[in-house]
Amino acid sequence: MLMKAPYAANPEQSKGRKFAEPSPTYRSEFQRDRDRIIHSTGFRRLEYKTQVFVNHEGDLYRTRLTHSLEVAQIARSIARTLRLDEDLTEAISLAHDIGHTPFGHAGQDALNACMKDYGGFEHNLQSLRIIDVLEKNYADFDGLNLCYETREGVLKHCSLKNAAKLGDVGERFLKKEQPSLEAQLTNIADQIAYNNHDIDDGIRSGLINIEQMRQVQLFSTQYDKVMWKHPELKGNRRVHEIIRRMIGEQVVDLVETTSTRIAEVNPESIDDVRKYSEQLICFSDEMKQHNQELKKYLRENLYFHHKVYRMTRKAHQVIEALFDIFMEDLRLLPPRHLMLARNALVDEGLAGQARVIADYVAGMTDRYATKEYARLFGVDGNVF
Repeated sequence: MLMKAPYAANPEQSKGRKFAEPSPTYRSEFQRDRDRIIHSTGFRRLEYKTQVFVNHEGDLYRTRLTHSLEVAQIARSIARTLRLDEDLTEAISLAHDIGHTPFGHAGQDALNACMKDYGGFEHNLQSLRIIDVLEKNYADFDGLNLCYETREGVLKHCSLKNAAKLGDVGERFLKKEQPSLEAQLTNIADQIAYNNHDIDDGIRSGLINIEQMRQVQLFSTQYDKVMWKHPELKGNRRVHEIIRRMIGEQVVDLVETTSTRIAEVNPESIDDVRKYSEQLICFSDEMKQHNQELKKYLRENLYFHHKVYRMTRKAHQVIEALFDIFMEDLRLLPPRHLMLARNALVDEGLAGQARVIADYVAGMTDRYATKEYARLFGVDGNVF
């Protein structure tokens, strides 16, 4: 096994947890974080929260859970090559989407609109809220009590206004410092995973096809290589072979570009990484252009496809209707959330009540949100 680089995060030098705990006997601090995330309620719920397609559309489409596992695999492999801490990288990868609403980005946009007068809603902040506060499984504390480094990695971006309210984990935004290399890596592994795997789901759904995708340079290059080597290959095997080669090309580019940058900057510690003027984990300029072209294509031809847009509009309708009816009549909430909402109303006013309702709605799976909507508004379960 490769020795970790001096600029990698070190679990023995972690900035610690909010609540002091004895060190684990047979695991590192970052391994403990990973394990706590895997066993959390929020992580399990990701199985029934979707990326692009509503959950019932098909069992083969990716969910937030399968996406998080794919991000963890890509990120951990790269972390090993770059001699970073694999366990921290995996922990951040598994937790990075834990705050997502039902119905993907459509759900987040709808809930953010509902919360516009009450502080807004942003899934990165919600992920931090879940791991810091909303998980209620441990005897000695709320949340998962994760290490600073894991919490930092989950919070990819944050406004200065919000950062000022977050204590230690918000300080790097105020100081304009960089996150750890493990956090930087997870952010890019996330992009690699969702861009390439959305191609797979899009082709499976019939919303885009291989001939159309050949307009995209990154796809076209690998298509030509696959067809030259395997001219008889068809269907899912052909798509899989192209996509795995696309991922491989991006990983190689990322590793080589990052290795060159690290050699030039020569950071000797994680503090050097934090104080550098820009992030060290990055693609080459050429690969950045290829990825921009791919993102643009997917946005115009998949995410804005009229069938996806119809689902998006219905998702907005479900989220907005649920939020509004709970705000109008708290008695429709389950007993625990009813108590929380009433207490929040007394302590913090309408903004506190709204935050409790947003927590409840954001925690729903696609299936549960759809069923709750059907129960409350007297429609059949076939909302979508």
